[in-house]
Amino acid sequence: MEINTEDLVSAYLNIRNEREAILREYERADNELKAEMSKLEAALLDVCNSVNADSIKTTHGTVMRKLNQKFFCSDWDNFYKFILDNQAVQLLERRVHQGNIKQFMEDTQGDGLPPGVNVLREYGVSVRKASAGIVTGK
Repeated sequence: MEINTEDLVSAYLNIRNEREAILREYERADNELKAEMSKLEAALLDVCNSVNADSIKTTHGTVMRKLNQKFFCSDWDNFYKFILDNQAVQLLERRVHQGNIKQFMEDTQGDGLPPGVNVLREYGVSVRKASAGIVTGK
């Protein structure tokens, strides 16, 4: 049985286009629901604030007021210095920066990976839709 690359690419692009359409519809509907939930959350927070309650129990469920905190850095140089001075590497997330490690490996060709770092390499394919007017052979 001969594999027809034209048919494979066509089927691939059709599926990708359908997935994109489904995703767009899902995101539209999900954003509408998120907007409605945000309005309800604001109203429930107003209720909690007005009665100074951290939780309110109802027959349908319990509302809990919570304090959300998000930390961000506005001065990385000073923060890095603080981390090094205080040996506080636990303040950083545990993940390897993909672009930086790739550049490091290119800059230090032949030196191998840093200790404790592994690499997973695997081939994949990407498919681009043909530009108008371009004809390719089989």
